Amino acid sequence: MGRRRQMSEQLKLEIARDLGLLETVEQQGWGAITAKDAGNIVKRAIQMAEEAAARGAKQ
Repeated sequence: MGRRRQMSEQLKLEIARDLGLLETVEQQGWGAITAKDAGNIVKRAIQMAEEAAARGAKQ
């Protein structure tokens, strides 16, 4: 079974800002975003992790 990790609140807020969701999250909380938007947050976090791993592999 794979490891289960959670994103930091700071990272989630940064990605929400990038995706234009920050105002909704600040005013209404995480429960107010759509499942599609939550998926996009996860997708972006994975992309960021892959990019960081690729940069680390080059060093």
